[in-house]
Amino acid sequence: MAIKTVRAQVNGTWHTLTLNSSTGKYEASITAPGKTSYNQSGGYYNVKVEATNTAGTTASADASTVSGLKLYVKERIAPVITIVSPSSGAYVSNNKQPVVFTITDEAEGSGVDLTSLVVKLDGTAVAAATLTNTAVTNGYSVTYTPASALSDGSHTVTVDCKDHDGNSATQKSTTYTVDTVPPTLNITAPVDNLITNNSSLTVAGTTNDATSSPVTIKVKLNGVDQGAVTVGTGGAFTKAITLAEGSNTIVVTATDAAGKVSTVTRTVTLDTSVPVIKSATITPNPVDAGKTMVISVTIE
Repeated sequence: MAIKTVRAQVNGTWHTLTLNSSTGKYEASITAPGKTSYNQSGGYYNVKVEATNTAGTTASADASTVSGLKLYVKERIAPVITIVSPSSGAYVSNNKQPVVFTITDEAEGSGVDLTSLVVKLDGTAVAAATLTNTAVTNGYSVTYTPASALSDGSHTVTVDCKDHDGNSATQKSTTYTVDTVPPTLNITAPVDNLITNNSSLTVAGTTNDATSSPVTIKVKLNGVDQGAVTVGTGGAFTKAITLAEGSNTIVVTATDAAGKVSTVTRTVTLDTSVPVIKSATITPNPVDAGKTMVISVTIE
């Protein structure tokens, strides 16, 4: 019997196949499904073919009987890596600073392949044990925590990953600076426990931080911030303040870019009182030449 019709069902839609006289095969050009087959049962689309002869007898086949009817479809949209923290250029005081990032694929894509995830610290791949992940919409949130303390200075973490269809995400990286050492802070004036009769006083000193300069200086007088303090290129600074009568507490703090703080406290007493001589006596008076006398003065 002659073949009357041949058709193929792809993803629920039937398509008519026509005889190619040069090859003797029934063919059709069909647009592939718009979604990856990764999420289909078995990872492929099950294509069904039916052939009907002129007598009306129909034969059918699908992937369960003809392996060539397993249709594999791959999407070509790469997953996206987003580094959440720390951002590039950040300064951190934690020498085991966690690096948090997300990897997401498009909706109904093949999904993020965590087995392809490669995280490198300063060019060396990190151990899988240092990575933890939590599922999020269309992907994962991943945290990398260094197994051992990092040295102070700059460090770079890179992230690479693919989806299950082999699409590679654009590599993302973050470069941050670890600083675990507080800045130096040396107060050259005033000396501690200074007593003065001048309400105008200059606080002076030097500061530096080898890892994360510049350093920010703040001066508080009796708990009140005295405003911006300019730190010179060599780390020197001065700040003019006005003392209150009596005991004054001056607190100077140096803060580096990583948030590490050094503090120096000085106590200065302002005494502007003027002594008053109330009375005086000389005994004996008169006194014999060359003899001892006592001078007695009352002061308030």
